[in-house]
Amino acid sequence: MKNKPEKKRQEDFGTEFEEKVLYINRCAKVVKGGRKFSFSALILVGDGQGHVGYGFAKANEVSDAIRKGSESARKNIYTIEMEGTTIPHEVYVEWDGAKILLKPAAAGVGVVAGSKVRSVLELGGVKDVVAKNLGSSNPLNQVKAIFKALLQLKNREKNLAARKGAAHA
Repeated sequence: MKNKPEKKRQEDFGTEFEEKVLYINRCAKVVKGGRKFSFSALILVGDGQGHVGYGFAKANEVSDAIRKGSESARKNIYTIEMEGTTIPHEVYVEWDGAKILLKPAAAGVGVVAGSKVRSVLELGGVKDVVAKNLGSSNPLNQVKAIFKALLQLKNREKNLAARKGAAHA
């Protein structure tokens, strides 16, 4: 059985989380009296120290969608494995139509990525990385793909120690 990544709540961390609205979509339904609008919001929260989460919510008002998305994001926070200011290794991930490629970069390069991927990495605290979105332009699929990629990252020292521990047991 695969071990699932651990979701944590904001209360589990002693740091202050920054919130960012990544995308708001307006949807119109034509009814007898005219158009009825509803909104969906994609919200990102992070502390810049390796913890980041996202939330997606729908409501009839923009402010309600943002509030609900923010609550959802604060319940689903993940920890990013980092090596200094970058990621430990290259990773390629596909999620629906979105394909994301992440590569570690030397110190001082910065975050070279598209807008949605850049937001996730910056709020997560990754300072040096090169990323490429190779597929979909759908913001929700891009965010899900980047989270899938970040959760696949393994730290070399921890991985080596775990292997050695398993070999001696």
